[in-house]
Amino acid sequence: MAPTDPKQVSNGGFFASIASSISNFGSAMHKSVNGMIGYEGLEVINPEGGTDDAAEEAQKGRWKQEERDGYWKMMQQYIGSDVTSMVTLPVVIFEPMTMLQKMAELMEYSHLLDEADKCEDPYLRLVYASSFFISVYFAYQRTWKPFNPILGETYEMVNHRGIRFLAEQVSHHPPMSAAHAENDHFTYDITSKLKTKFLGNSVDVYPVGRTRVTLKSDGHELELVPPPTKVNNLIFGRTWVDSPGEMVLTNLTTGDKVVLYFQPCGWFGAGRYEVDGYVYNAADEPKVLMTGKWNQSMSYQLCDLEGEPLPGTQMKEVWRVANTPENDKYQYTHFAHKINSFDTAPKKLLASDSRLRPDRYALEKGDMSKSGSEKSSLEERQRAEKRIREAKGQHFTPRWFDFTGEVTTTPWGDLEVYNYNGKYAEYAESVKNDDSINTVDVLSIEFDPWQYGNVAQQ
Repeated sequence: MAPTDPKQVSNGGFFASIASSISNFGSAMHKSVNGMIGYEGLEVINPEGGTDDAAEEAQKGRWKQEERDGYWKMMQQYIGSDVTSMVTLPVVIFEPMTMLQKMAELMEYSHLLDEADKCEDPYLRLVYASSFFISVYFAYQRTWKPFNPILGETYEMVNHRGIRFLAEQVSHHPPMSAAHAENDHFTYDITSKLKTKFLGNSVDVYPVGRTRVTLKSDGHELELVPPPTKVNNLIFGRTWVDSPGEMVLTNLTTGDKVVLYFQPCGWFGAGRYEVDGYVYNAADEPKVLMTGKWNQSMSYQLCDLEGEPLPGTQMKEVWRVANTPENDKYQYTHFAHKINSFDTAPKKLLASDSRLRPDRYALEKGDMSKSGSEKSSLEERQRAEKRIREAKGQHFTPRWFDFTGEVTTTPWGDLEVYNYNGKYAEYAESVKNDDSINTVDVLSIEFDPWQYGNVAQQ
C-alpha cells in the first residue's frame, strides 16, 4: 500500500531522512526559562540560532521594561481567551497596514496560479498552486501586528499582473473578512475568521476560513486548509512566528491533493521554515514529492509509489522568494510597499479603503502618538455606529459580498461563508470614464467606512 504521508515512506533513499524528521513532529518542545525571568508559563527561544544566553534573550523586544510589566499585568486576565477583537492594543506593536492589505500580499507570486492554469499535468498544477500558498508565509513571519479592519472597511488593488483584488470587512463580532481576486487565469475567493487563544507570552492563531481558487482553463476548483500559527514572545523576548502543522490543498474536481508538513521550530532554529510533503492522486498514491523552506524556495521531483524519487529525474525549483529591501523598519518586501502605496490603487478609490485610515497613515509617517489617538477615535466611532444601528433595529450589510446562508465546518470551528456579489465590477465600469476623478487628490479623501453616516456628529 502506498504511503499517505511522508512518515510512511520506506527507510532508504533521499526522502527517508525527511520522513524521519517528520516523525518527530509531535515531540518538539521548547525549553522553559521561567526561573530566569521570573514569570511562570513563559518560554524563550532563539529561533535564528546563535549563542545568546536565554536570560539575555528574554530582555530583548520592542517594549520598554515598564511597558512590558504593565502590559503583562493587564493581559493576565485574558489568558486562555480569544483576544481577536476584545482587547485594545497599543500601536507600538503595529505595522502601518491592515489585515485586509495583509490578505492581498498573497498576490505577490500570483504568476504561480497562472502557471497552474496553463499546466496540463494534473499533479504539476498542484505543485504550482501549493507553492503559491506557501509563498505568503515569508510575509507572515513579520512580527508586527496589522490593524484590525473597521466594519465596512475595504481594500482595492490593481496594476499587478492584470489582477483586480477587493477585500471587505464583513463582520466585527466575530471579526471576519472576505476577498475576491481575478485575472485571465483564475479567480480567488476567501472568507476569513481568525480565532485566537492567548497563552500569556504567546498566542495561537487558528485560520477558521475557506479559501477556493478556480482555474479558468478547465474550471477545476482548489480548496485550501492551512496550518495554525503561533506568535511567540509577545511581551518578553524576541517576537517570532511559527506555523507547525499540515497544509492540505485539494482539487475538488478530481480528488487529487497536496499534503505538506510545516516543521515546528526547535531549539536554536532546528527545523524552522522547513516544508515537506507529496502530491497525491485521487487514490492517495504519491506522484510528486515537494520540499523546501517557506522563507526561501520550494522544489519538486517526480516519485514512485513508495514516495522515492524516480530514477533519472531531478529536483526542480518552482518558487524562490524575491529580493527584499535591506534594514526595512517593518521587514516589508518590495511588494508590501506597493500594497501600501497608491500606485496599486484604482483611479476612483473607495472612501472606505485601508490606505485612507488616519491611524495607519500616521504610523506610516512615524507619528505614533497621533496614530494611537486616531486608532482610539476610529474604534469609538465604530462602537457608536453599532449603537445607532441597533437602535434602528437594523443589521450591517456588506456592500460587495453577500452572506450565502452556508455555514461550513473547518478544523477549528464553523464558518459563515460570504461570496463576492459582482457589484464591484459594475461599479468600476461605471466610473471608468469619469474624467473628474483625475483631478481628485487621493489624500484629501476622508476615510469613510460608515454605513450610518457621520457617527461623530450624531
